[in-house]
Amino acid sequence: MAVQSDARVAPAPAVAALSRRRQGARRKQGLAAYLFLAPYLILFVGFIVLPAVFGIWISLHDYDFALFEKPWVGLTNYVDLFTPGSRDFSDFWQSMGATGIFTLFSVPCLVVIPLGMALLLNRTFPGRTFFRAIFFLPYVLGVAVIGLLFRYMLDPNIGVVNYFLRSNIPWTTDLPWAWISLVGMTVWWTLGFNALIYLAGLTDISPELYEAADMDGANRWQQFRNVTLPGLSQVAVFVVTTTILASANMFGQSYILTKGAPGTATRTIIGYIADEGLRSFRMGSAAAMSYVLAIILLLVSLINFRLFRDRDAS
Repeated sequence: MAVQSDARVAPAPAVAALSRRRQGARRKQGLAAYLFLAPYLILFVGFIVLPAVFGIWISLHDYDFALFEKPWVGLTNYVDLFTPGSRDFSDFWQSMGATGIFTLFSVPCLVVIPLGMALLLNRTFPGRTFFRAIFFLPYVLGVAVIGLLFRYMLDPNIGVVNYFLRSNIPWTTDLPWAWISLVGMTVWWTLGFNALIYLAGLTDISPELYEAADMDGANRWQQFRNVTLPGLSQVAVFVVTTTILASANMFGQSYILTKGAPGTATRTIIGYIADEGLRSFRMGSAAAMSYVLAIILLLVSLINFRLFRDRDAS
């Protein structure tokens, strides 16, 4: 009668040694990965995580960096932003409204116009590389350069634009011209970046899809609607989201070109936060405004992702 042997057999010494070497190799690979990630993690924690935590602490205090005493006020700085008649309520929401106006008019231009440019620059024609560089070139310039350039071009008294138009349009001192100037300057400055992102997305769409659509008798518009747009769906999510965030954080253009004029009509929320924190020394209130803005932008981004996801699913 056969005796059943134990199924658990101890590994041979050679197999055990091989297993130990493999485990050691995995640990070394993991250690190497963390060593490569360490510089980024250190910078991320030092410049993102710790300032964010410290900012929350500031927002809970009546924080004036010029004074030693920084009294604890709890959520008062946040509550004041939603309490009509408080010191910050009117100016905060007026600046939020100005930011909304700028975002409302700049985002569609920075989504649609670069797409049209990308479709044109994706074609084969003489000088295509030159025109790609020309359209992208303004984006490499800083906001200070662009702001000063347009400030002197659009100056109501000595600007070259009014000189050539033989007019006296208040481009930077009255509404709606100040908004037209800010939106136009921003679109001209940044559309090259979005066009470049669209171009990268267009190169990932297989030419065979267009050939199949052409064989089925689809015209240019049908190919654009049924091939190009679905192929750019993920790129469009990135472009729309980053453009909304960039427009909502607009500051330099307004600060240099209009100084918030007329009055504070074109002063965006970032400009108001800077004034509160750096001019009025009310860092606690400014920090609270920053986090309220961050939460609003987070919600807008989530809604944007949800809308695109539902459209892709349909």
